[in-house]
Amino acid sequence: MMFWRTIVAGLVWVSMWVLPLQAHEVQPGYLELQETMPGRYEILWKVPRRGGMHLRLTPVLPENCSALTPVASYRTTDASVQRWTVACEGELAGGRIAVTGLENTITDVLVQILPLDGGPLTIRLKPGSPSFTIPMAPSMWETASTYLFLGVEHMLEGIDHLLFVLALLLIVKGRWQLLKAVTSFTVAHSVTLAGATLGFVHAPTKPVEAVIALSIVFLAGELAQGRMGRPGLTCRHPWIVALIFGLLHGFGFAGALADVGLPQGQIPLALFQFNLGVELGQLIFIAGAVIVMAGLARLPVQQPTWIWRVPAYSIGAVAAFWTVERVASFW
Repeated sequence: MMFWRTIVAGLVWVSMWVLPLQAHEVQPGYLELQETMPGRYEILWKVPRRGGMHLRLTPVLPENCSALTPVASYRTTDASVQRWTVACEGELAGGRIAVTGLENTITDVLVQILPLDGGPLTIRLKPGSPSFTIPMAPSMWETASTYLFLGVEHMLEGIDHLLFVLALLLIVKGRWQLLKAVTSFTVAHSVTLAGATLGFVHAPTKPVEAVIALSIVFLAGELAQGRMGRPGLTCRHPWIVALIFGLLHGFGFAGALADVGLPQGQIPLALFQFNLGVELGQLIFIAGAVIVMAGLARLPVQQPTWIWRVPAYSIGAVAAFWTVERVASFW
């Protein structure tokens, strides 16, 4: 069983070096149309930036909308932002919104329409469907499904979060211990995700990301110590470690949710669905890893005596690199 755990960890380790190469295109774009007075809308357009470059995406508004003010552009650490005001004759319903260039990327764009009357509309545009026709009456199901899928995608694309969960899987012994650890991690990051998103607590993004990487370094050390017969705190009480570091990971999830925002009037629903999506993504990863390891364990393969070092040192090396890189970004 340990041999195949090592194989799975090795495959994930390799992916750490491949997936970040495309990370600049994974972050979602954001288009907001907020009605400030009848027929007048404030437009907010955010395009992800990485390494000083941004995606070549252009929003296309309904034909009955025309600009009233020049476009004001500025940059943040991770996005190019534009704001302007438009006037729209008649209703937006039936109009078409599109993002040109989206079909050539691997990212999504979240579109939010915030009218003066009625509920908000939240739509997720993808490379395969870069446009949509504004419906007469937006449904709660559209918002719920959009944020659910955003949560699942963020978890499955969050390599650092997955590596933390994988390290727990490799350390924890027994189903009951694993259940307690996963439950503690879930409760902890759900609390800080909700608190940070609603503005009750705050933590700077870059230091939090550095500490998240450091938490993986800690688990890698615990994994190595346990394999040498010196079990640490994670081996003895995995739920405590999962609870403590889960609070930090919750700030990371909140940062991702802040990039796209929450629809006014449907904040509880969107927050709940995003958190549910994160949990579904986590369970999908855990189930997949457990099934693969259990299936491969049935194959007759002799385990080398040194193989236990591979997952611990691989996870530790990657997480240590992330820690140094993230500290250097704000130091």
